[in-house]
Amino acid sequence: MALVGVVIGSKTDTELIQPALDTLKQFGIDYELSVISAHRNPEKLREYGLEAEKRGLKVIIAAAGRAAHLPGVLASWTTLPVIGVPLPTSELKAIDALLSISQMPGGVPVACMGIGASGAKNAALLAAQILGTEHKEIKEAYRKYKQELARG
Repeated sequence: MALVGVVIGSKTDTELIQPALDTLKQFGIDYELSVISAHRNPEKLREYGLEAEKRGLKVIIAAAGRAAHLPGVLASWTTLPVIGVPLPTSELKAIDALLSISQMPGGVPVACMGIGASGAKNAALLAAQILGTEHKEIKEAYRKYKQELARG
């Protein structure tokens, strides 16, 4: 059963979110990948947000470029933690997405990662930290990962 929902707004974003998927696999964390546009299919996104917890998800990673409404809209429809990843898909190289995700109104929190590949990887690492509070094997895998980082 998937613990993490990874949502992107377009199939073309798949390559950009791949570092998150690779990191989730590295930690043995089951995930589901969905392509749902906040602008082109808002009702499907609403449904996803409302049903995510019932399906067993514990964390959502939402990656978007340009106006980057995807993470915030999802956060408005769920009580699960939402981690936003700004993707460099516009002429502004994700600065627009970064500002959009980081400037959520009070009451609708979204964790905002850095731009692009490192942000995608960090989103998966944050998801692992969150899941580690309930799943001993994920916590231990994350601990080993940190030890390996310290060794260089």
